[in-house]
Amino acid sequence: MSTGQLLSIEPQELQFPFELRKQISCSLNLSNKTDNYVAFKVKTTNPKKYCVRPNTGVVLPRSTCNVVVTMQAQKEAPTDMQCKDKFLLQSVVASPGATTKDITAEMFNKESGHNVEECKLRVVYVAPPRPPSPVREGSEEGSSPRASVSDNGSFNAAELTSVSRAHVDRHETQDNSSDARSLISKLTEEKNSAIQQNSKLQQELELLRREAKRNQSGIPFIYVFLVGLIGIILGYLLKRT
Repeated sequence: MSTGQLLSIEPQELQFPFELRKQISCSLNLSNKTDNYVAFKVKTTNPKKYCVRPNTGVVLPRSTCNVVVTMQAQKEAPTDMQCKDKFLLQSVVASPGATTKDITAEMFNKESGHNVEECKLRVVYVAPPRPPSPVREGSEEGSSPRASVSDNGSFNAAELTSVSRAHVDRHETQDNSSDARSLISKLTEEKNSAIQQNSKLQQELELLRREAKRNQSGIPFIYVFLVGLIGIILGYLLKRT
C-alpha cells in the first residue's frame, strides 16, 4: 500500500493473470485520508493497450474510490512474461463540493504551483489460476452406487443411467440365483419323497409275494397289475427329476 499525504493506493502493482486473446482486469482502491476533496488522474505509458475507468475523479473526504484497469486482449505473449508498461496516479486537493466535471488538466500542472502528489505503479503478469481438477465419484464395495456430479452441480445423465442399470442387473442376478436355489431344493425334496414311496411299495410287494407263497392261492391278476403300474409311474417320475 502506498501511503501519501492525500491518498492511500492499494495495491502497488497492477497484476494481470495473462491469457492470450482475453481481456483481463484488475482494481485499484483509493482511500482519502484527509478532510478535503481530492481529485485524481490516472496516466499510462501505453494508452492503446489499457482502458481505465474512471481515469479521473474526485474522492470524497474520508472515503474510498475504486478504479478498474482493463488490459485489451493480446495476440502474442511477451518475452519471459515481462512487461515494461507503467502507470502514474496523480492526486491534488480540490475545492469543496468538487465533482468530476470540475477537474481540469491545469489542476495537475506542477509548474502552476499546484501541490500534486504522484504514485508510480508497474504492471506485472502472473500465471492464470488453474481450474479445479474433476473429482470422480464411484460406488465402494458393499455400498449403494452414486451418480457423479458435474462442475455446475448437475447430475451426469449418462453416468446415472449406467450406474442404475448395473445396480438393477445385480439385483436381478441375485433374484434369479435365489429362485434357482429354491427350485433345486423343491425338486430334491420331491425326489427324496418319491424314493421313499417306491421303497415302501417294494416292501409291500415283497410282503404280498411272501403271503402268496404261504397261502399258495396266488394273487389276483388285477392286483399285481395295479402294483406294477404304480411302480412304472414312480420310475417315470424319478427319471424326470
